[in-house]
Parts: sequence; structure tokens; C-alpha cells
Amino acid sequence: MRTFRCDNCGHPLFFENVQCLQCGSALAFLPERLALCAVEPVPGNDAGLWRRRTRDPPRGESRQYRLCHNHVEYQACNFTVPATDPNVLCVSCRQTRVLPDLSVADNRERWYRVEVAKRRLFYTLAKLALVSPEPAAGANDGPVFEFLADLPGQPVLTGHCEGVITLNIAEADDAERVRRRISLHEPYRTLLGHLRHESGHYYWDRLVHDRGRIDAFRDMFGDERTDYSRALQAYYAAGAAPANWQARHVSGYATAHPWEDWAETWAHYLHMVDLLETASSFNTRMTVPGSEDGVNEVANPFDSGARDFDRLVEQWIPLTLLLNSLNRSLGQDDAYPFALSAAALDKLRFAHDVIYTPEQ
Repeated sequence: MRTFRCDNCGHPLFFENVQCLQCGSALAFLPERLALCAVEPVPGNDAGLWRRRTRDPPRGESRQYRLCHNHVEYQACNFTVPATDPNVLCVSCRQTRVLPDLSVADNRERWYRVEVAKRRLFYTLAKLALVSPEPAAGANDGPVFEFLADLPGQPVLTGHCEGVITLNIAEADDAERVRRRISLHEPYRTLLGHLRHESGHYYWDRLVHDRGRIDAFRDMFGDERTDYSRALQAYYAAGAAPANWQARHVSGYATAHPWEDWAETWAHYLHMVDLLETASSFNTRMTVPGSEDGVNEVANPFDSGARDFDRLVEQWIPLTLLLNSLNRSLGQDDAYPFALSAAALDKLRFAHDVIYTPEQ
């Protein structure tokens, strides 16, 4: 996630912060600005209203907010709600339709971690104009989420169905997530990665199926009418196929079925733009060792002038090299354990074009 600056003192802020460590200002994320801002109580009111705090006192009437109910009740959110919105939940939290039983030990911490990842997903989708940071008052926008825990005889499967994304909150336990990653031979498994992947299934419905791009999709990913259940059974029984799957796919799981190929590609595209924006917010400049190319400055991929896909890839490859080299210097595994083939890049370009091509 990109860094922000405190409106009051200019100190660097991070996405989950609720207080500036430099000046002590209260902080909240203002969805309509897609920014973490210093806030202060509105003087002379007892309704729990807040306004943006700036170095210069506001002139006239300033926009007013409430803190999300999940912050007030659980300290589990830092988003605001417009004072005029009747919904007590912010635009991210209102997407969650079902919560785990928060009276169960550790479930509140698991839920908090999942919501942090979901807010990061919301931010990226909003920057791509795929969800509205200001939906109509009281309305919902984007996918709906159900966060559930296993019960005796009732295991929870993470997945997507007709606009609803279900996530097993056991994925919020580091040890359990690593166990599943190893048992399933996955190089990468995170909460945010799960949510990005499942959001891909949601946006396949919205951006491919509903917009008449089925033929182009099949040309690129294959025929999605292939039996989905049998395809997954075959994948879990025998693993990725063919043996040289890296030549056409971003991951082994992408070989399971064209829908999974799309969802893995979609998640990878969100990885790409989010990491590039983070690097851009740190004013990152790179020169690949041994290269005759000059210094390359990472551009913000959400800026209209930096949306060319070839330019994104041109910056992505050296950035991931730097990222992995830094990890190895700390004795860690590669943070980005992937190598993208030309065919995989073509699929990523397809996702890029689907997002930015106007609806026909």
C-alpha cells in the first residue's frame, strides 16, 4: 500500500494507522478521497461527527463524517462514513454480509486481519474505478463477502458464487495458512491474494460475460464451458498440467480451468499495480546491475499517463528483481516467486485492457 502524509504535520502515515505518531492527530481513511487523513471532532456537537483536520482552519462549512461502526464497536476499521449516509458501516465493511462468531476465542483477531486485507482490495478496486468510493447513500457496491469458520462436519470452502465471496477465516492464522500452502505445493498464499483471486471470478461475470467478451476470452484462456468440478478434481489429483505450464500460465493453479486461469491472472494484475504504486509513493528509482539502461523511476500505475501496459511491465521486472534481492539479503524466500512468460503477459494485458476499455 502507498504511504500517506499527515495533513497536520506532514509525517508519513501507513494505511492502517489511526493516530499520527508525530503530532498525535486522530487519523481516518476518507473513501471519497481514497486517502488517510488527519481528522478532528466537529466543535460544538455531541453526535460523534468528525471533519478533516488541516494546518489552516477550514473556512465555512467542511464535510462531516462518522467513524465506521466497526471502529466504534470493535476498533476493527479506520474508514469513515459520510454524516448524511444512513448506513453505520463504511463502504468496505458494508460489503461483509456474514461474520464469524466473534464470541469464539481468536475469531475477532482473525476477522480483523481479513477486513484489513479486504480494505486493501477495496482501495485498489476503487483506484481502478471498479467500485465506487461513494455509492448511493445506504447502497452497496462490488462483491459481497462472507467470512466463516469451520464447524464440526461443516468445513468452509473459500470461493465465489453469484457475487458472493466466501473466505475461511482459518486463512488468517499464519501457521494454518503456511501448512495449506506447503500441502498444496503453492509458492504464494496470502489473505490479500485470496481476496484478489476471488474478486477475479466476480469481475469475470461483470467485465467479460456481461460485456460480451466471451469469444475474446476463449481465444486467450480456453473454453470455460469445460466441466469445472471435474477439472478441479483432476488438478488436485495430479497437479498442474502440462509439465511446462509455466510457458502459458502465471501459476500452477491457473492450469486447472479457464476460470481459474483468469482469476489467477486477475490477482496477478492487482499484485502488479499495487506494488508499483507502493514503489512510486517511495519515489523509487532503479538501475538493473549490468544494464546499460539509465535510471528508471517507477510511475504511479493509476495515473492516466502511466497506464500503458508495456510501461507497467518495463518497470515491473526490475522492481521484482529488487524486491527478491532485498528479501534474500534478509535470509527470506523470494517475495515474488514467479517468472512471467510471454503468453502469461498476454493474459495480463487482456485483464488490463478489460479494465480500461470502455463498455461497448
